[in-house]
Amino acid sequence: MATAAPVGTTAAAAYASLKLHITPEKFYVEACDDGADDVLAIDRVSTEVTLTVKKDVPPSAVTRPIFGILGTIRLVAGTYLIVITKKKKVGEIFGHAIWKATDFDILSYKKTMLHLTDIQLQDNKVFLSMLNHVLSVDGFYFSTTYDLTHTLQRLANTSPEFQEMSLLERADPRFVWNGHLLREFIAQPEIHRFATPVMHGFITMHSCSINGKCFDWLLISRRSCFRAGVRYYVRGIDSEGHAANFVETEQIVHYKGSKASFVQTRGSIPFFWSQRPNLKYKPKPQISKSVNHMDGFQRHFDSQIISYGKQMIVNLVNQKGSEKPLEQTFSKMVNSMANGMVRYVAFDFHKECSRMRWDRLQILMDQLADQQDEFSYFLVDSEGKTVTQQEGTFRSNCMDCLDRTNVIQSLLARRSLQAQLQRLGVLHVGQRIEEQADFEKIYKNAWADNANACAKQYAGTGALKTDYTRTGKRTQWGLIMDGWNSLIRYYKNNFSDGFRQVSKVFNHGEVYVIHIVMHSNSCPPFLFQDAIDLFLGNYSVDEVEPASPLHVKKDWKFLALPIIMVVAFSMCIICLLMAGDTWTETLAYVLFWGSASFGTFAIILYNGKDFVDAPKLVQKEKMD
Repeated sequence: MATAAPVGTTAAAAYASLKLHITPEKFYVEACDDGADDVLAIDRVSTEVTLTVKKDVPPSAVTRPIFGILGTIRLVAGTYLIVITKKKKVGEIFGHAIWKATDFDILSYKKTMLHLTDIQLQDNKVFLSMLNHVLSVDGFYFSTTYDLTHTLQRLANTSPEFQEMSLLERADPRFVWNGHLLREFIAQPEIHRFATPVMHGFITMHSCSINGKCFDWLLISRRSCFRAGVRYYVRGIDSEGHAANFVETEQIVHYKGSKASFVQTRGSIPFFWSQRPNLKYKPKPQISKSVNHMDGFQRHFDSQIISYGKQMIVNLVNQKGSEKPLEQTFSKMVNSMANGMVRYVAFDFHKECSRMRWDRLQILMDQLADQQDEFSYFLVDSEGKTVTQQEGTFRSNCMDCLDRTNVIQSLLARRSLQAQLQRLGVLHVGQRIEEQADFEKIYKNAWADNANACAKQYAGTGALKTDYTRTGKRTQWGLIMDGWNSLIRYYKNNFSDGFRQVSKVFNHGEVYVIHIVMHSNSCPPFLFQDAIDLFLGNYSVDEVEPASPLHVKKDWKFLALPIIMVVAFSMCIICLLMAGDTWTETLAYVLFWGSASFGTFAIILYNGKDFVDAPKLVQKEKMD
């Protein structure tokens, strides 16, 4: 077998220890690693970024420690520098520290905001709130010595030249969420060590023991920044074949120097369809009739095959009702593509598991068993030799690629882990993971936490069906919690998708510092979709633009009709409580006001799209 390249490297590591020095003219970022003398100088007037040395930092500078540079962004008031101010250690992978970024500061290059009009000030404040909101969503991870954006198998099949590249240069752009913010750094290789590629998703690490044998078990979910967004507002694919809510999940085992991994993906049904909120609990999915679906469909699977090899599609949507056309179209397109590298299985999750019959998931597992054995997994022995390669991946999806998808992925991962631990000698012949109570608890909770993380990032609430993932059983309490989370999703998706925090502004040393206040609820309502588009560079702020898209006015009926409905309904209640002289008079009033409130409600529901907060910055249909 071939010898694998090292999966981690320090040759092109980013600086781990930094100090930020602030003067009225410049930001200085000092590298404090052993033997380092580099200082990054950022001119606050010209925005020029250059290298200098420690002796050039003025003694009068205001100094503070930071843990990484997220990047820069231009807003109405000018350019801002975003830095990581707090971090939490998640654990270590092969001796490399992995961190979660937990706090950020956004620093203005400008010393004053006097050059802005009142409208510009308000717009700038809203844009800052958008940035703060994205940064307040849990799940930003980084390492200064390890490439988190690639799987073990990809890292092992690289050239020596790749290993010498900086972390920023070699990172998979799909999973670098601050790629747009670091665009100026990418253009200057000499400053790459000051740039910290950050992924978004979920990472958990556990030191485990079975039969007295200790091993490390890791779960990493990498969320793609291509066609990123929130539930309902981003569905299907774009013209480049990027699928909405695409997540690559890797399960890793490290035992006595041997390393094994199993990779799966999830992503929206890969053709052009939408499901825009319209006040209905479950909007009807709409398949576009004006585009060539096969072009984007083909692009999607071409890229999947290049990245992962053979594809086994596991489609978990309902095969009746509003989801049925999506399943039928998906199946027809796979057949039309006629690619031997892509196979398709449809499993009506809700029908098969109805009335708490979750044991029927074994039907699907048995159906996929031969394919999973054929795909295998990646394994490197303690001497660095590649023993097996993973030849393909399961691409799972439901409607949101969250709840049903996570359940199936956890079952597939468990089956792969069973084979890996037996091959490594951790499990004895005949032993099952399910019988190892301590590890089983760790395993189930980790996959449930993974489900919650992905769901909060895409849908704004915790995942559904996590009672099964955590306990292996479907419970009545789990059903109640699913109902509660579904109601919260409905509200967020229709009226306020994702506003959960507000910023505080300080003036330190003639620099405006916007500090993130995590999980506050007093932010003005704006859409999380707009915030993501701004953060990822799908929308760029034009400083000379007289009015931003934020000022699009709602139609008159947006305010008038809800007021009329509330007044009419209130009068109906009052008439019921305060009876008239005769019952016929009371009935007449109740019928009149009741009809008015019901009629107004019907008009609102008919024009539901006008009453839903829709993205203002980027229209996804136009992007496609």
